[in-house]
Amino acid sequence: MPITSISPFSLLPLLFLSFVTGVASTTFTVTNNCTYTVWPGTLASGGSSPLSSTGFALSPGESRSFEAPSSPWSGRFWARTLCSSDPSSGRFSCATGDCGSGTVECSGSCATPPATLAEFTLGGAGGLDFFDVSLVDGYNLPVLVAPQTSGSTAGTCGPTGCLVDLNGLCPSDLKVTVNGEGVACRSACEAFGSPRYCCSGEFGNPSTCGPTSYSQFFKNACPRAYSYAYDDATSTFTCATATTSGYLITFCPSTTRYCINGLINFSFLPFIYSLIIGWLELN
Repeated sequence: MPITSISPFSLLPLLFLSFVTGVASTTFTVTNNCTYTVWPGTLASGGSSPLSSTGFALSPGESRSFEAPSSPWSGRFWARTLCSSDPSSGRFSCATGDCGSGTVECSGSCATPPATLAEFTLGGAGGLDFFDVSLVDGYNLPVLVAPQTSGSTAGTCGPTGCLVDLNGLCPSDLKVTVNGEGVACRSACEAFGSPRYCCSGEFGNPSTCGPTSYSQFFKNACPRAYSYAYDDATSTFTCATATTSGYLITFCPSTTRYCINGLINFSFLPFIYSLIIGWLELN
């Protein structure tokens, strides 16, 4: 078969498309900084395509990266803990964050509360990514979300999360224990089911559903995380989609991650300050 020569100019549309696709894609890098294995779960929402994995294991110090299939994209990440497979049935389950699929892959199932959630909407209104760390469904381990952006990190384009270990501090009526040890902290909504705590019924709007003593426990510890359904003002963060290449999601983050070559990364100072204030209010 004869070889047909190809003009370099005929490749320009493909090269341009590849360039545009590369700029528009967003990479999530999930890292386990805990001293134990976690099993992250992922769930796409709002009609978005799922990531290449919906559940996987991460050993201590291990990372995995995923590209968002398209933009706009919405979804969430969380970590499951104390997981195992039943010796007789082979069914996989976890003490916290279990998605009920019976396998390591969650396959479209969401986390059973309590679980700390990292939530994202990429390519949203105004050309912005929206992201948050939510304790509305309770808490099971610390999480940090840090945007990787070439744009400004001023204002609401910066790290957010909950770095405090709340399992030991959790109020007794919210605490989840395994063999007497606190492994998670329920929300008041899950614990009591009342409309006041769930922001439902007559409390289903911002004017009637405000913070409670229980949500304030979470807010004092983690000032940048969602503590109840209408906690938007201090808990939703945005970065320009065009200048944000990805997000680092770290379970059990260490404060050493706020340093570069031994020096403080000053873009993290507002976050560090909020963590210090939260720790002082709890102690």
